[in-house]
Amino acid sequence: MRLRNIPGADEVVANSSYVIDNPAQFKGIFKSEIFKNNNPLYIEIGMGKGQFITTLAKQNPNINYIGIERYTSVLLRAIQKVEEEDIPNLRFICFDAADILDIFACREVDKIYLNFSDPWPKDRHSKRRLTSSTFLNRYNTILALDGNIEFKTDNKDLFDFSVEEINNHPLWHLDGVTYDLHNDSTMNEGNVMTEYEEKFSSQGNPICKLVASR
Repeated sequence: MRLRNIPGADEVVANSSYVIDNPAQFKGIFKSEIFKNNNPLYIEIGMGKGQFITTLAKQNPNINYIGIERYTSVLLRAIQKVEEEDIPNLRFICFDAADILDIFACREVDKIYLNFSDPWPKDRHSKRRLTSSTFLNRYNTILALDGNIEFKTDNKDLFDFSVEEINNHPLWHLDGVTYDLHNDSTMNEGNVMTEYEEKFSSQGNPICKLVASR
């Protein structure tokens, strides 16, 4: 899908107090230098317009949150939503998740959220999927030993792929799986919906979710 370029988005992202400029310089010191505390650090990769992570940050002031989005035209929407608010435990980074090892240090992240990620449907692009073994290896480096990954999608093919990748990986295992999140009382407890989740579920599409750890 081709994203519409929004004039001025680059400038807004560059000048926002919510966006971490040159994040690689804070590798290993996000908690102390950006958030000025030692609270847990949770990240969302592919945060879109930011509804999910912004809601979580408001609900959990003792957790630090970083939302990651590759495209400035998408990140712009999240910035516009929070710019007039005071959410000290929330920051955004604009970069490609393939470079995540350049940004976060070993064991620096306590939890990873993946929501409605790009399915990259062609087989030759499977390594680009955020739940591929390629990315699972990267997460293994940056994630705390007791950390986990939560993944939601309405794309059953991507979800089946993700379940298989985790089951076949020597380091990861599934803690929970559901193909109908909103009708699963256990997995749906405390669920915060994304913009896509609201849209797709309102159309009658079941939402899939998994939780994985090592």
